[in-house]
Amino acid sequence: MYFYTRLPAVYLRMKFILGTKQKMTQVFDETGRVFPATVVSANPGTVTQVKTSDTDGYEAVQIGFGVQKEKNLKKPQKGHFGDLGAFRILRELRTAIGETKKGDVIDVNAFAVGDKVTVSATSKGKGNQGVVKRHNFSGGPRTHGNKHSERRPGSIGSTGPQRVLKGLKMMGRMGGDRVTVKNLKVLQIDAATNTMVISGAIPGRPGTLIEIRA
Repeated sequence: MYFYTRLPAVYLRMKFILGTKQKMTQVFDETGRVFPATVVSANPGTVTQVKTSDTDGYEAVQIGFGVQKEKNLKKPQKGHFGDLGAFRILRELRTAIGETKKGDVIDVNAFAVGDKVTVSATSKGKGNQGVVKRHNFSGGPRTHGNKHSERRPGSIGSTGPQRVLKGLKMMGRMGGDRVTVKNLKVLQIDAATNTMVISGAIPGRPGTLIEIRA
């Protein structure tokens, strides 16, 4: 993650930034190849706390992202943030803290075009789904007397142990999980609008919080 201040840059061993997913598009490179890509709005984040082994038992950096009305903050949050701002989201990254200190700012300039990044986000919630959609079952035959079993799971263990085994793939809630996608490439960076264009698809709907690290 890459952390740095407004004055002399202060970097960590890992580049990291938070953003929100905007939309998908396609980008052409200088050779004419087209890449499916996702546009991410990565507004600057602020280091709200630096944890050390001496005080907390481990090294980590806490980052504040987004804004909300100060009147909506709870008193402990106001005391924790101080005069840094009213943040909507807090995320903690376990990493070597280096020279990072409270108040340092992170923005898209920490990354460069061509960087390989790992992206984590919450996938779209799809509600209750059957086994064909949820687990890619093929379903039953469509002919030879089958009337209503095209998308049914089939036997779930009525013979043998006489019970349904734990972990059996069945219908149920789908989506809304934390998903990590590796080896994506930074295609474009616009520091003026705090925008990054990353190759491939990123989990979630537009507006989903995205964690980007390299």
